[in-house]
Amino acid sequence: MSGNIFQNAFDRLVSARERQVRRYVNGALLGMDDAQLKALGRTREELQREGAQAYFF
Repeated sequence: MSGNIFQNAFDRLVSARERQVRRYVNGALLGMDDAQLKALGRTREELQREGAQAYFF
């Protein structure tokens, strides 16, 4: 039982960190022009919809 509590806490921590990194990367990608985003297969609207963050902790 106690192992399950720690596993759940660890899984939630990893999930939160992944969301934070995704927002950071989206913020960096929004600094690119539309031609570069198109070459990566992304759109500005898609990145804005997913959310962005300009700083990283």
